[in-house]
Amino acid sequence: MRLAVVQRMLGLLLMMFSITMLPPIAISWRYEDGASGAFLLSFGLTLCAGILIWLPVRKHLEDLRLRDGFLIVAAFWFGLGSFGALPLMLLETPNISITDAVFESMSGLTTTGATVLTGLDSKDISLLYYRQQLQWLGGMGIIVLAVAVLPMLGVGGMQLYRAEIAGPVKDTKLTPRITETAKALWYIYLGLTIACGAAYYGAGMSGFDALCHAFSTVAIGGFSTHDASIGYFNSTRINGVAIFFMFAAGINFSLHFLAWRGKSFMGYIRDSEFRAYAKAMLGLSVVTILYLLLQDEYDTLEETVSQGLFQVVSIATTTGFTTTEFSAWPGALPVLLIFASFVGACAGSTGGGMKVMRCLLLYRQGVREIKRLVHPNAEIPVKLGGNTIPTRVIESVWGFFAVYVAVFVVMMVIMLIDGVDQVTAFSAVAASLNNLGPGLGEVAGGYGGLSDLSKWVCVISMLLGRLEIFTLLVLFSPTFWEH
Repeated sequence: MRLAVVQRMLGLLLMMFSITMLPPIAISWRYEDGASGAFLLSFGLTLCAGILIWLPVRKHLEDLRLRDGFLIVAAFWFGLGSFGALPLMLLETPNISITDAVFESMSGLTTTGATVLTGLDSKDISLLYYRQQLQWLGGMGIIVLAVAVLPMLGVGGMQLYRAEIAGPVKDTKLTPRITETAKALWYIYLGLTIACGAAYYGAGMSGFDALCHAFSTVAIGGFSTHDASIGYFNSTRINGVAIFFMFAAGINFSLHFLAWRGKSFMGYIRDSEFRAYAKAMLGLSVVTILYLLLQDEYDTLEETVSQGLFQVVSIATTTGFTTTEFSAWPGALPVLLIFASFVGACAGSTGGGMKVMRCLLLYRQGVREIKRLVHPNAEIPVKLGGNTIPTRVIESVWGFFAVYVAVFVVMMVIMLIDGVDQVTAFSAVAASLNNLGPGLGEVAGGYGGLSDLSKWVCVISMLLGRLEIFTLLVLFSPTFWEH
């Protein structure tokens, strides 16, 4: 472990992050909302901190190793949550605690979308924009953006890319050079954001709302500029735009790139994970809509289909937008949707959860074990798309699943000890670990009522979910620190 190299990289990344506070300053000046001072001070503090960290080790130009990458990613995300909270702490309104500020910042950067704020419709416009920008930056991962410019700084990027990109496909390269891969992902991400914003604007949103909601839609974040979320607009057209782009953002971005480069949609059809993702969305939508129809939850068929489809796509992709209080839906539907968020979106997307790819592999492995009971001596490989999956990959998926469940149980038990009721504890940890946002019980309308301890449990869960658990847990392994 070369701590000087790690320190230099952290300083550079913090200096880069400080630049992201300039747009809120410009917006504050433009609309004269009085928040520019807090953002200016936050910009200065973040920039100075980056310089002070970088300056003593600026001449350490060695290439990064894999272990360096894991440490940088983990430390940088903790730093992001802290420095990203500065404007929230410095603003006169809302006047919130350090815990609440870090919670809101981490929720944005991890694209969780859980919030402790209320009265969003009356908040400073620069603050509303800043929350949405945090989600957009965190969606594809600031580290991946950094990989695209690291060669100019004299730093290799493959180790950061492997530590940051989530899922079983993290070693897949779209292009021969890792820098070009990162750029390709960001071009697709930016293109989807522009298209989503234009579609929202065409559907009736104001320019500001269209930009802000495009940020959180493509990032699968769920923050909104209104307390009522997407339901504020009460528009079937806007709901349709949100459904399309939430679904698209939940697809592996590698497929988007290959479809764009090859000018063909066949790559989607041939991909096993995409087919499973689409089938799961369709099946869950049908079940939800039929359940709502049988319970006469809404007056018309059109409203039933619109509300059911929207909430299924929003919750299952872990976006977290709402058009209605789904927590008040009858029967098992609220819990069913929360369970759907455990599966989440595709690997290589901006979504949370365990990812469709892992769940698909777990299912195929389960089917294989059943067949082995009948044919104990048979060699039955696990296949995806006609390719045999190595045993090492299957083992890693099972290991991830076991750790995921264990982390969920530990976090939930801590919240129960803190006095939170069972429904609230279950949904709050699920929504945080899966980077979903909205929950059930006391957190159905926000997380402001939780104690500080429970909020920190949620913060840690958000970070574990965003970095897919192992990136953080590996730091607690004695093997990691051995020379």
